[in-house]
Amino acid sequence: MRTSLVLLSARLLDPVTGRFLPETALAAAGGRITALGDDREIRALADASATVIDLKGAVVTPGLVDGHTHPVHGSDLTHGLDLSACTDLDQVRAALSAEARSLAPGAWLRGWGLDPNVFGDGPVGIAPFDDVLDGVPALLLLFDAHSMLASRRALELAGVDGPRTFAQASAEVVCDADGRPTGLLLEEAAGELVERVAPQPTRAERRDRLAATLRGMAAAGLTGGHVMDAGGDSLDLLAELDAAGELPLRLRVAPWCQPGTDDDGVRALIEQQGAGGTLWRTAGVKIFMDGTIDNGTAWLERPDCHGESTHAFWPDPEVYTRIVAELHRAGVPTATHAIGDAAVRHVLDSVEKAQAEHGRGVRHRVEHIETVPDDTLRRFAGLGVVASMQPTHCCDFTRADHTDNWSRRLGEERASRAWRCRDLLDSGATVVLGSDWPIAPYPPLGVMAGARHRRPTRDLTQAPHGPEQAITALEALRGMTVSAAHAAGEEHEAGRIAVGQRADLTVLAADPLTTAATELPDVPVLLTAVDGRPAHRDASL
Repeated sequence: MRTSLVLLSARLLDPVTGRFLPETALAAAGGRITALGDDREIRALADASATVIDLKGAVVTPGLVDGHTHPVHGSDLTHGLDLSACTDLDQVRAALSAEARSLAPGAWLRGWGLDPNVFGDGPVGIAPFDDVLDGVPALLLLFDAHSMLASRRALELAGVDGPRTFAQASAEVVCDADGRPTGLLLEEAAGELVERVAPQPTRAERRDRLAATLRGMAAAGLTGGHVMDAGGDSLDLLAELDAAGELPLRLRVAPWCQPGTDDDGVRALIEQQGAGGTLWRTAGVKIFMDGTIDNGTAWLERPDCHGESTHAFWPDPEVYTRIVAELHRAGVPTATHAIGDAAVRHVLDSVEKAQAEHGRGVRHRVEHIETVPDDTLRRFAGLGVVASMQPTHCCDFTRADHTDNWSRRLGEERASRAWRCRDLLDSGATVVLGSDWPIAPYPPLGVMAGARHRRPTRDLTQAPHGPEQAITALEALRGMTVSAAHAAGEEHEAGRIAVGQRADLTVLAADPLTTAATELPDVPVLLTAVDGRPAHRDASL
């Protein structure tokens, strides 16, 4: 087998010990690390066809893996006006006004990343933007991707003039006291009322956007991702890029299982497992147990300050429990979106019941876990359930003084239990880190930094939210390497730098363990290698 990649003059970092390996070079062939040694002996393994790179002392880590991402869905959602940097209504209005002036008559305005905190104590609705969007059909996606704002003209074109009834739990056309829509549409079913009359991109445009997104992810240091959706033609798009040699990341895809899925649907999900190509495959099933705290659709043990977030996403949560048991019996791991404390508890109860009936051996996950009580913590390790966390959600959408929308809804007691990464690790749980892109930026160094400093990334001088929940630099690195591999059941082939492991590698200009958390996102990514071949290479190499 011919050597495909040789890296020389490297500092090879072990994420388990936190120390550098004694070797300074590695070789890869057939997508695997085949040799470790000094520069002279490893250089001798290269023939004329191998890519030989002198790293000049750069740091090599196992490939960084985003534990929760939506590349296809995110590429579809993040076109148009980026509102994520807006911190108040005046900034949003100015951005919308400038964008509206650039549009052709009748054209739709699309925006994304809108933070509900810009509304302060006022209701989330389209009213503050009515004058700048007068006559303009507009859809503005809120940052959580579970809610959006539609302009008056967009609602008119869609024929939405009052409340609607949906099969999807928590979906709602929010209306005022007189029954008139406020512009706020909660969850997918409500948003689809307007989406279906808005112009849609061509498949070629979507493919190009996805390819660009994935290239950006590789350039940021990612070599892989746990993809938490597989709707529409997303698998076809991944297969097409993979076949064309344009897939720069290794992707593990979990298709959705929605309320209403019958026995045939569950069997189809089981049969779909393992399908894929060179760099992607279907593995696991994604399920929603609730919505989000910010829009009042999470499932809490006590209502939020508005009397909301009181129901599960599944009309009958016991149907979810039965489906988890069926997937568990078939050896299929589940990844359940569970943000509220009641949702997390129900997922753990369901896994415990499945294990009691069918034994252990399947690694299930809970995604997000934004607030949980003390008695929930040790159950993760006890049941072997992986805690999948997105620390930058805490950094960028909440505040240390609890004046943000998320914290106000929960109240002081629950807001003080935000994103308990430290407590979960201390209780023995495996904690995987991810971005949940497009909800938060995907660069992995920013994700690891956020887990350490817990400060707003737009202003690192602000106080951290829950500094006692910060984790160490080594724990953060493990969260995107060895822990990600464990969550996928791939610890024997990924997550470390060793002979026989996948040659998925990230090369950084500085040591992520000694670089200050506030400086880590600015460390240059010099190289990402996937399957033993460069997916991104800085011009300096």
